[in-house]
Amino acid sequence: MKPKHVLLIAALLLTGKPALLKAQQWQQLFNGKDLSGWKQLNGKAKYEVRNGEIIGTTVSAEPNSFLCTDVDYGDFILEVELMADPSMNSGIQIRSESKSDYENGRVHGYQVEVDPSDRQFSGGIYDEARRGWLYPMDINPKGKLAFKNGSWNKYRIECIGNSIRTWVNGVPAANVVDNMTPAGFIALQVHSIGKDEIAGKQIRWRNIRIQTKNLKPSKADKIFVVNMVPNDLSAQEKAEGYSLLWDGRTTEGWRGAYKSTFPESGWLIKDGELSVVKSDGSESTHGGDIVTEKQYGAFELKFDFKLTPGANSGVKYFVTLTEGNKGSAIGPEYQVLDDERHPDAKLGKNGNRTLGSLYDLMTSKKIPNAQRKIGEWNRGLIRVFPDNKIEYWLNGYKILEYERGTPEFTALVAGSKYKDWNNFGMAEKGHVLLQDHGDQVFFRSLKIKTLK
Repeated sequence: MKPKHVLLIAALLLTGKPALLKAQQWQQLFNGKDLSGWKQLNGKAKYEVRNGEIIGTTVSAEPNSFLCTDVDYGDFILEVELMADPSMNSGIQIRSESKSDYENGRVHGYQVEVDPSDRQFSGGIYDEARRGWLYPMDINPKGKLAFKNGSWNKYRIECIGNSIRTWVNGVPAANVVDNMTPAGFIALQVHSIGKDEIAGKQIRWRNIRIQTKNLKPSKADKIFVVNMVPNDLSAQEKAEGYSLLWDGRTTEGWRGAYKSTFPESGWLIKDGELSVVKSDGSESTHGGDIVTEKQYGAFELKFDFKLTPGANSGVKYFVTLTEGNKGSAIGPEYQVLDDERHPDAKLGKNGNRTLGSLYDLMTSKKIPNAQRKIGEWNRGLIRVFPDNKIEYWLNGYKILEYERGTPEFTALVAGSKYKDWNNFGMAEKGHVLLQDHGDQVFFRSLKIKTLK
């Protein structure tokens, strides 16, 4: 052995590098020869091994098919290369389950999307057979561009604690914080096709490897964080300047509109949820609206809300409380409404009082995947930029945008119920408001950060 090699080994021993290399050791999930360690669930798509690749082939009139690991995994880092037919859909299940008492064994859990279509949702996170889209890729426009059709694509998935992060070809794709399922199997999906579609579409996987010990998460990125844990701030959200607008327990930071204290009745705090107590469905006649003590100019506001059948409420901003009017305080509103049951959905103009609309001014886009059933939690987002541009988002989809102060905005106000309010929506800053419209509506996970 040459002296320089002896010195190199000694240096590695002294610096602890061999231990580091061992800690970062990968395990192969696929041996490149057969499907040992895997089992197929649900549909009967064809899975086979050729040339060191797992090949999944669609079969007509079959439900989603899943090739699942025999072993469950909790915390891990997974890497896999894949190539999909541009006309098909697929995904990688993580922390997933199949239980006899859940839809007769249907596979359910987190799915990292493989989407070669023009929608470009590859790398996003879908909750298969449960909550639907958690991280649609419209939230991350740069990440949408990472997937390459007709080429091998490298996926990296990090599941550590409540954090689930994904990369496609080295580009950050999704960042979800959730605690619903801490462990489960990994599976390769072949999506169902209809009877009239051409069978034989293929997806190929290779170089499937995993780390499960001494995990070191990748450095923080700057993509949007979807935090599903109620009233929680992740480390990245804190670093980005978010703070809880409501602490999940008390009335601190809030008071009644046109009042010096929080309403003694009409609002309920229970189990980390802030709710309007149902009364007679009238506007601000029971507990009344509540507003933040602080005022905000340019900001990003995240909030979860849950409707009950026929309910009406709203989230307002730039509320100055200078009008002294009866009923709800004045300000631009993100409408919160059961469109199917509440009559307000059919009033106004062209649906501008429906869910997610700029109330009585502008109608939100109706995106099917953005809709949640009544009684399920929704994720709302209001972005107010320093240049007066404003966006509304619902469950990860942008549903409305406008710019206050423009001739178009002025014309909208002039044709609305706010036409007699001087300078409506043009305050430099104002309170954030949750509306009491006499219907039971729940709120949680209210978070805000200042935009500069």
